[in-house]
Amino acid sequence: MFLFKKLLFTVILNSFLLFILIIGTQNSLNKVKVNLIVQETIELPTGFIVGCSFILGSLLANLVPINQLTKKNRQN
Repeated sequence: MFLFKKLLFTVILNSFLLFILIIGTQNSLNKVKVNLIVQETIELPTGFIVGCSFILGSLLANLVPINQLTKKNRQN
């Protein structure tokens, strides 16, 4: 139950941050293209790119300990 609550809290918090980020970057003037390995993206505000990287990092950083806890529970 603890893992489910932690996962739910993480998803809700990061979804809320993404929502605020989208609202906040609507009128941004600085736009750049991200060069991916295969192709380039459309022009996106710089703050949106940085914010999405932060949110993705926060989400992944909260999921790693959950993976560690499930491995410990399986061994016990």
